[in-house]
Amino acid sequence: MAKLANFPLIFRAPLDCSYEWFYLRVVSLLKLLMNPWVYLSILLLISPSVSAAIPDPLPPAPEPIEDILKLQIFLDTQLFGPGKVDGRPGEFTTKALKRYQKSQGLVETEINLHTLDLTSVAVAYSSYTIRQEDLAFVGELPSQPAAQSKKKYLPYDSLLEFLTERFHCSPEFLTHINLPLSLNALKVGDIVKVPSVQPFLIEELTPAMLPEVPVFLTRVIKIDTREKLLGLWEAERLLASLPITPGSGHLATPPGTWKILGIAQMPTFRWDKSVLEHGVRSSRFYELPIGPNNPVGVMWIGLNRPGIGIHGTNQPQTIGRSASHGCMRTANWDVVRLSKMISQGMTVIIEGPAPEPRTVIAKATPSKMTVRPAVPVAPEATKKFRWFWQK
Repeated sequence: MAKLANFPLIFRAPLDCSYEWFYLRVVSLLKLLMNPWVYLSILLLISPSVSAAIPDPLPPAPEPIEDILKLQIFLDTQLFGPGKVDGRPGEFTTKALKRYQKSQGLVETEINLHTLDLTSVAVAYSSYTIRQEDLAFVGELPSQPAAQSKKKYLPYDSLLEFLTERFHCSPEFLTHINLPLSLNALKVGDIVKVPSVQPFLIEELTPAMLPEVPVFLTRVIKIDTREKLLGLWEAERLLASLPITPGSGHLATPPGTWKILGIAQMPTFRWDKSVLEHGVRSSRFYELPIGPNNPVGVMWIGLNRPGIGIHGTNQPQTIGRSASHGCMRTANWDVVRLSKMISQGMTVIIEGPAPEPRTVIAKATPSKMTVRPAVPVAPEATKKFRWFWQK
């Protein structure tokens, strides 16, 4: 006869203990009177819900919820990006979950109803020891392009920024899980608690043009600028899905079918305010050097539409929550992994609203009538308040 121990129950939420005495009595009777199969079936019916991954109410931000953190780590590992890993429910975690479920032929669900096997995420956290060589990627970072153009490298401005990008997370989350350690005063040898994601290794990236990979040429990148999602497809199979920040308004990412002209790793960037704001080159520009804080991040995937590409970013915390200047930017940790699955010559299909027409302001025609210069009007004197007994 099968033993109940062979069918363990894994509870994902604490039981409501308000009926603990009654519950334990019922369980005891069931064990005595019924065989394990019947006992198991009734136990599942009378037990409180165990599928909810999101507690109600939510703990105060940025306190992570471990079930959601493990789900985010799992999706991130599969390259179905949930955005920054922070253990909190959100738009991109839900979209990543549903896209992954669809790619696996599963029913799409909300976060609290998913049935994914997350046993591959054995632990939600690991540790990282700050190394001497990490300091090579941290340094002074000027805020203005003129000063940035005079540097040879645009580094992280702190070890905290280095860690948040390396482990795909937000600074608030990383700071919270490491209390009382101050992450603003890290030094070599300090051990930091981090989410157990695949680390982003900035030290492995050098300036290069990535070669064409013929086997990838049949793949297609499909971008939905309304949903702010990039999908990598091979025939009818969705291989990866990433959150992006597209352009909007008159700088909206142009819809259409395009080709990848080239993929540059650790690119430099021509910063031209006129191009960014009006799409027109000017003679006033700055050449910004390579580095994780380059405005296009660590990867540029150029399309056969001048000035438009898919690229990394120096502001991963804003992905999907702000607008770009027409390109499609995504986190450095995502774009590097994407670059290993695509090739020059691939098709890119962009769907979404077309750029809005720019408003052209016609030059005003001087009036023929004589206009007198405006005469400043003296401000009206303020009456001083007086009590009734005051004169």
